[in-house]
Amino acid sequence: MSLALAALLGMTGCSQSGDTAATDSTETTTLRFSHFWPATAATHTEIFEPWAKKIEEESGGRLKVEIYPSATLSKPDATYDAAAKGTVDIGSQLQGYTNGRFPLTQVAELPGLSNSATQMNCMLQTLYDDGVIAKEYEDTHLLFMMGTGPGGIHTIDKAIRAPEDLKGLRIRRPSAIAGEIIEAAGGTPVGLPATDIYTSLQRGVLDGLSLPWDATGSFRLIELTNTHTNIPFYSSAIMVTMNKNTYERLPDDLKKVIDDNSGMAMAAAAGKVFDAEDAKYMAEAKAKGDTMIDIPNPLSDPKWKAPLEAGTQKYLSDVKAQGLDADSVYKKAQEASAACKS
Repeated sequence: MSLALAALLGMTGCSQSGDTAATDSTETTTLRFSHFWPATAATHTEIFEPWAKKIEEESGGRLKVEIYPSATLSKPDATYDAAAKGTVDIGSQLQGYTNGRFPLTQVAELPGLSNSATQMNCMLQTLYDDGVIAKEYEDTHLLFMMGTGPGGIHTIDKAIRAPEDLKGLRIRRPSAIAGEIIEAAGGTPVGLPATDIYTSLQRGVLDGLSLPWDATGSFRLIELTNTHTNIPFYSSAIMVTMNKNTYERLPDDLKKVIDDNSGMAMAAAAGKVFDAEDAKYMAEAKAKGDTMIDIPNPLSDPKWKAPLEAGTQKYLSDVKAQGLDADSVYKKAQEASAACKS
């Protein structure tokens, strides 16, 4: 079991998603858990697998979690819907994979709000627990929020020191917010799942990508990139959620097992895993002689300040155009960010 989970957190039958009657005290319920990370990624081995084991142990074997990595059970951009509809029982997905679906949650991805996964996870879970973004998840039973460390820019032989260096480059973007900023800086943002980046780089469809270090390592992209700009211009939000009917049909003692392994404690544990992976893969890239360019405070950098602020304001304006109070959520995200700063 992951040491982070163990420190912080001190089902054999068929899945029965939907409106099935509550299970009895002897029945074993299997919960199908779908996500897009490869089975070798720390997200799978150090967050999801220990969580599944803990659920099984604390339920006395009455709950079993079958995990399906690598998007084998649901597409990366359709996993939340799959959990909502009961196609899967539990799912994890980046909110940015369905642009416009979680607009208030993605306010937390804006530049200047997070400098680590631990801070990002705490901020997201706080916003959810305080009811600021909870409405966006009403069609599922949310288990816990996660988030990545700061995303940077990774290219092949092209040094990105200033926004103008992005001009003419096709850069994979993980979300609309990162895309807005890449475009404001002069690059061409390209949207595609993380699982497709490796082959797109190989074929020259992409000139580079924007991802946190943990994902760059998990998807083996360090093998193809050799120039890295460490610039914290966004972080990605992630959710882990459960089908409502699957949760509701459980007896109260099994609901408690799920509840006891949800919320802020899990968010904190996941944050430590993501931060450790960021450090690991950055060190790996340095060890193989890759070029590192550090821009630690881009909002104070005269070259980067304008495109980052332009991207931020455009996103907030787009959300407000939907009739949503983006400014209020942004202010609450700033407050949560300050409270969660480690």
